[in-house]
Amino acid sequence: MRNRAFTFLLSAVLAAPTLGYVVGCDRELAHDETTKTKADGTTTHNETTVKEKPDGTVVKTQEKSADKPATPNP
Repeated sequence: MRNRAFTFLLSAVLAAPTLGYVVGCDRELAHDETTKTKADGTTTHNETTVKEKPDGTVVKTQEKSADKPATPNP
């Protein structure tokens, strides 16, 4: 039983690096990040990523966020 568990664990560890090639991973084609700070202190962050799936489809993802500075209490 102990020998069987060791063999299973060893084969799993050796197969793990090649699993990405068999299953397929997304390939990143383009990545763009911009951060802008306005005069009032508001910071905007835009991130665009273009990836190609293993089946050949292209997916574009856009993330936008804005951070407004906290107003001080009087």
